[in-house]
Amino acid sequence: MKINSTRDLAATVRGRRRDLGLSQAELASRAQVSREWVNGFEAGKATVAFGLVIRVLDALGLGFDLVVRDGAPDAASVDLDALLEEHRDL
Repeated sequence: MKINSTRDLAATVRGRRRDLGLSQAELASRAQVSREWVNGFEAGKATVAFGLVIRVLDALGLGFDLVVRDGAPDAASVDLDALLEEHRDL
């Protein structure tokens, strides 16, 4: 699945949560975030913290791969390992 926006990611998370039969409160507990945070994220709130998004994805058994899109600027200057490490412990 291609995710191009916060709304796409939110819809994917909401769909997966529902497929698993989880309430927002149950997902929040698994991901160690508040139910209100899950609600805001699923509503497409663009100000959510990346580290918390990773927790929610992990709680749902989801992950993602980053790819360089055609026509995108050179991504060689981005250290993805450092970026992930920075957000891993949130």
